[in-house]
Amino acid sequence: MYEDFHVTDRWSGEDLHCRWKGTIVAIATRHADAVDIRFDVNGRPMWIALPSTAWAEQKQRTGKVITDQLAAQIAGRYLKQLVEEGYDSRREVYTMTVAEVLNQLDAVVAEAKTQGGMPALQPGPQILD
Repeated sequence: MYEDFHVTDRWSGEDLHCRWKGTIVAIATRHADAVDIRFDVNGRPMWIALPSTAWAEQKQRTGKVITDQLAAQIAGRYLKQLVEEGYDSRREVYTMTVAEVLNQLDAVVAEAKTQGGMPALQPGPQILD
């Protein structure tokens, strides 16, 4: 679904290849209470930050947790919408709100149900830079 996808840039018409590269707890890397999901967008790094409080909110509202796989799908769907709506391609980090995370989560789960399940993440051997 959203771990490896193409989307057309709203302003330039350019085809952008977006690929999930990794998930990092931002507390250690940038002292933020978030989980950072990295994508390469035509070879350029793009980070989508999901607030850690979204995990607690999801657990409270449904009793279920956000997995790494689900977090990558949430961030990828959000990234796709950013590009389609005319995102600022010079920014490297976009931060989601808890409400945005939960809305994207609901949409991803609904899509996964119609497609027979969540795709597996396949990071392969790679180095994050």
